[in-house]
Amino acid sequence: MAFGDLLEKVGSAGPFQLLCVLLLTAPALLIASHNLVQNFSAASPEHQCRPRPPGLNASWVGNTTAARGGLSLAPNPERCCRLADTHGQHPRTNGSLGRAGETEPCWDGWHYDHSTFSSTIVTEWDLVCDLGPLPALAQTLFMAGVLLGALLFGVFSDRFGRRVILLCSLLLVAVMGTGAALSSNFLTYCAFRLLSGIGLSGFLLNYICLSLEWVPTKSRAQVVTWLSYCSTAGQMVLAGLAYGIRDWRWLQLAISTPFFIFFLCAWWIPESARWLIVKHRPAMALSNLQRVARINGNQLGGDSISLEMVEKMGGSTPGKSTCSCLGLFHTPAMRRISCCLMSVSFSTNLAYFGLSMDLPAFGLDIFLVQAFFGAIDILAKMACALALSYFGRRAIQASSLILAGVFLLGNIPVPREMLMVRLALVVLGKGCLAASSVCSYLYGGELFPTAVRQTGTGFTTVMARLGGMVAPVVLVAGQQFPFLPLMIFGVAPVISGIAACFLPEMHNVPLLDTIEEVEDRARRKGKEATAGETVAHIVHSTRI
Repeated sequence: MAFGDLLEKVGSAGPFQLLCVLLLTAPALLIASHNLVQNFSAASPEHQCRPRPPGLNASWVGNTTAARGGLSLAPNPERCCRLADTHGQHPRTNGSLGRAGETEPCWDGWHYDHSTFSSTIVTEWDLVCDLGPLPALAQTLFMAGVLLGALLFGVFSDRFGRRVILLCSLLLVAVMGTGAALSSNFLTYCAFRLLSGIGLSGFLLNYICLSLEWVPTKSRAQVVTWLSYCSTAGQMVLAGLAYGIRDWRWLQLAISTPFFIFFLCAWWIPESARWLIVKHRPAMALSNLQRVARINGNQLGGDSISLEMVEKMGGSTPGKSTCSCLGLFHTPAMRRISCCLMSVSFSTNLAYFGLSMDLPAFGLDIFLVQAFFGAIDILAKMACALALSYFGRRAIQASSLILAGVFLLGNIPVPREMLMVRLALVVLGKGCLAASSVCSYLYGGELFPTAVRQTGTGFTTVMARLGGMVAPVVLVAGQQFPFLPLMIFGVAPVISGIAACFLPEMHNVPLLDTIEEVEDRARRKGKEATAGETVAHIVHSTRI
């Protein structure tokens, strides 16, 4: 008897599964808010040097005046320097005496245009000019936290369970996100963002896994697609929150404090019975299955399951399957799956976050661009969900990545004056990347066996966040070489799309529980392919 048969006895698509998915839906809506909040909280408005206090015979380049709605900016204002005062009291780095036309740094700070945002981390801590790259550093540290969390929580989840890591992650996001909103300086803000990234990674690893392990094979694609819709809809939620809340501290609080409520609600979700069986804890697995039966109104089905039946489900003896990271690369089939999926995750997130974090490049209202990107992603994922049911996982994964790369590479020769053509190609490329993202979440959860599912997902998430960390660096390099971002964002998906062609198909295939089962499946596929070639050769040789 397989685990799917036990799940059918207690109810595989009842009120329990619905409530479980809904409870995980709410925090999924705020995933994009934490990933992309610095598009708004770290926005860099127009700014000019602040004039010296009256009485110092100051001459201010640009003659800026603070207006009620923002700044009245003179033509060609100097943003990072001002005319030197011939009688200035501030030291000059070049040792000059302030001859006519010489400039000096903005010793007295800056005036900012507050017409769009009342406050950002840029305006609060003067992260402009020489300190301009620091907001990108904060985003990179956040992605580093997600990467570190994937390394830690992937192994911890396979060792200690999905539920406990889910709860710890939700609480960590709530506490550290709130701490970031209350930060008194930039270093403290970066520290809290890094820690909140660690917590967000733990949630990302477990909310899809728990859903997959409590639903039947035929519903896996629909459940993962629904959760992916919610995370994508979070881009529009973020746009709405940022439009209504123009102060970065209140915006950070708005996306962090709800996780305290999510933490309390998640206590209702039971541990994965599939994981408990693999870890040879049949009594707790039986208890959870019978609880699911009661919630689904199938008490008789739950009572028909005995402890002996659950114990037989454990299969191998304790200790035969391992949750060690080495299990991902120890055998040929697992090695191929792990390397291909890590390549797919890296390239997808490199290009996706590179496009998502460069909203001002389009010259349009960033609130509208953010909402538009979210809407496009939802449409792309709807099309992906439909295609997954007809064409399988491998074809969609490979084609979505290759098409994304083609659209982005096709953008390079288009003149910058043709803004709408460039925007259309970027939108199509980003839509394909969104489809690749939802497919990779489902595909990875299906390909890795239960014994190392979270460890494997953790490794692919590490590569995904490594791509997210590299994306801001590529954008900074693009200031010197404008063609470079689209070149990198286009080539990487094409390469990983080719790699995805070597993955096994998982459409309507039951989840496997151990590494041994993965290797057995690979050997059977190899034998079937060899037998097919032999038959074809015999048929061809007898045609004469």
